[in-house]
Amino acid sequence: MHYVVIGAGPAGVNAAEHLRKNDPSGEITLLAAEDAPPYSRMALPYFLVGNISAEGTYLRKDADHYSRLGINVRHARVSSVDTGAKSIQLLGGDSLAYDKLLVATGATAVKPPVPGIDLEGVYNCWSLADAHKIIDRAAPGSNVILMGAGFIGCIILEALAARKVNLTVIEMEDRMVSRMTNETMGNMIKSWCEDKGITVLTGTRVDSIEENGGALSVATNTSKTLPADLVICATGVRSNTAFLDKSNIKIDMGIVVDDFMQTSVADVYAAGDVAQGKDLSTGDYYVQAIQPTAVEHAKLAAWSMVHGHTSPTPGKLNMNVLDTVGLISTSFGLWMGTDGGEEAELVDTERYKYLNLQFKDDVLVGASSLGMTQHVGCMRGLIQTGARLGDWKDKLLEEPNRLPEAYLASAQAQNKTLER
Repeated sequence: MHYVVIGAGPAGVNAAEHLRKNDPSGEITLLAAEDAPPYSRMALPYFLVGNISAEGTYLRKDADHYSRLGINVRHARVSSVDTGAKSIQLLGGDSLAYDKLLVATGATAVKPPVPGIDLEGVYNCWSLADAHKIIDRAAPGSNVILMGAGFIGCIILEALAARKVNLTVIEMEDRMVSRMTNETMGNMIKSWCEDKGITVLTGTRVDSIEENGGALSVATNTSKTLPADLVICATGVRSNTAFLDKSNIKIDMGIVVDDFMQTSVADVYAAGDVAQGKDLSTGDYYVQAIQPTAVEHAKLAAWSMVHGHTSPTPGKLNMNVLDTVGLISTSFGLWMGTDGGEEAELVDTERYKYLNLQFKDDVLVGASSLGMTQHVGCMRGLIQTGARLGDWKDKLLEEPNRLPEAYLASAQAQNKTLER
């Protein structure tokens, strides 16, 4: 049996390792598009700061890790997949046959259609090559423009702040991290950043970027023109699916998979940021671009590829935990609420404390927090289990900070039920 995994990020590497665990004798080929050993993009900010070397971003530190497991890592890009012939075409002309295929190609950073977006000095922060270029320009005191204050943008923001650059963040939405925060929480994060000396321009769009004598200037829709030594674009990503155009694999926002991570074509599976998998809270299928989901996808896909379709997924919990220059924000499940649901909110703007709980009947279905890490495990546990809170729902509507007590009461009630 020849298993081929396309993509060497967290999903691809974990899948290859679990394929070996489940099938000690199968042939496993892991295709890595970049020349570097498999690495984590989430570690790039630590490299930017200087906390780790480039080698510190590698997913597995032992040089012989893959060979010891009998995993053949091949550095090659895929140009197309022929699912009928079970063959992969590689750039350069080579082809590769497979028995079972896993697509774990992740996502690619995209740049908006802004004049000057491809100038030298305007980069994404999506690869080791990008990180090296950013380090060369992001000297202390240099003028840096960060386009985008979403999840990825805020991770990069922290690394840039640590490099002591003169940082300006430009975000089109009316608040920071809009996909995991409401207006109150997002603007509290903005205020926190401004207190740290970072300029944050929300509700602002970059209209053009120009270069003159090696210096950049960034023009916005608010008539501001800002000088820049470096511009970093963190305005979004898209799933890497272009090479599958003629494969007969169904693609929507990502590769459509079933509850076993199989695509619309037999013996072809997908995992990670490229897969449109099942959401625990809604039962719907969409791309959850977070590393914990990528790893869980990989484990399930590997099991299904070896043992068949015996363990359907109940869906993965949508969750985010973000550190923005020392302020921890989280969101879980249906953090934005649900029709007919109820909401509890605790706001302390002076101390940068925020807690929001979303209920459907007496079940906690979503939650978000800022500066209150003590509640993270309780929020995740209650949402993931769907535990009924009973009278504790009303108590939490009055005092949301009592969440740990509610969690403990729920656990004790569940234990009593199991003992009967």
